[in-house]
Amino acid sequence: MVKVIGIDPGLAETGIGIVNGRGMQIDAFSYGCVNTDKAHSLPVRLHRIYSKLTQVLDEQRPDLMVVEDIFSLERYPKSGLALGKVTGVILLAGHQHHTGILEVPVREAKKVLTGNGNAGKKQLEQAVRRQLNLKDPIRPDHASDALALALIGLYRYDTAATGRR
Repeated sequence: MVKVIGIDPGLAETGIGIVNGRGMQIDAFSYGCVNTDKAHSLPVRLHRIYSKLTQVLDEQRPDLMVVEDIFSLERYPKSGLALGKVTGVILLAGHQHHTGILEVPVREAKKVLTGNGNAGKKQLEQAVRRQLNLKDPIRPDHASDALALALIGLYRYDTAATGRR
């Protein structure tokens, strides 16, 4: 059995999804978020994300970590910079735990799970729910996105572990 952790980076809310299984067979899953308070300084918020993720990595010991590849919107350059800092602490935590890391662009994740790289958040969440045989919506959205990334890692595990596609 393989354990994959998916991470959807965000400064206010970093999604974490974990799936256990092999290939297309999912045996177990869990999900949640690390929330930070905007009243705190950036270093404090990054430390919280890093600390919580380190705790999850210590407890779960995943075989692979799949992180959403960051992007920046021209209209919001500061958001892209903050997202890069969050992703940096996530990648550091994964490396320190000797976990294989795969970065996947959000459009690729949407394409794999919905067939449409431009799918909306709701479509992606519904696709994840179908894969996990869940009736109720997965909330918050960042957790659903993280599960999507974990599912892709599970489906691609043999390829990702041996040569990154």
